[in-house]
Amino acid sequence: MTRSLAVLLAAGLAVLPALAVEFRTVATATVLYDAPSPRGKKLFVIKRDTPVELVVLLEGWAKVRDSEGGMAWLESKYLAMRHSVVVTAPRAQIRQSADESADLVFEAERNVALDYLEAAASGWVKVRHRDGASGYVRADQIWGL
Repeated sequence: MTRSLAVLLAAGLAVLPALAVEFRTVATATVLYDAPSPRGKKLFVIKRDTPVELVVLLEGWAKVRDSEGGMAWLESKYLAMRHSVVVTAPRAQIRQSADESADLVFEAERNVALDYLEAAASGWVKVRHRDGASGYVRADQIWGL
């Protein structure tokens, strides 16, 4: 491998972490705007614990995408570093282990936010409900990964 090719390859690999999707959680209910300014048009209020995909950070503002694909701006001070997910299935089954035959711990309705704990076996995610119950949910029943 030539030196210039090695340098280009290393530069390309250095960019990869910047392409990673980053999720945050709304820390407190707040207004979403169409522009990064309190003078922008108020679109709606986003509720506390809602997971969002961080698209852009800009001088105290964050452009975020929600589980339905909508994008808007909010003041970045209202974003928590913790990671949550939201149920997208009509009813998600949270099980004791990452196995379809495992005992059911609880079920969560569409749009319920759950704390993301860790990735588990292929296609499963460990989550916790705000009441403290935790277990494993299939990744295709949630958004925010």
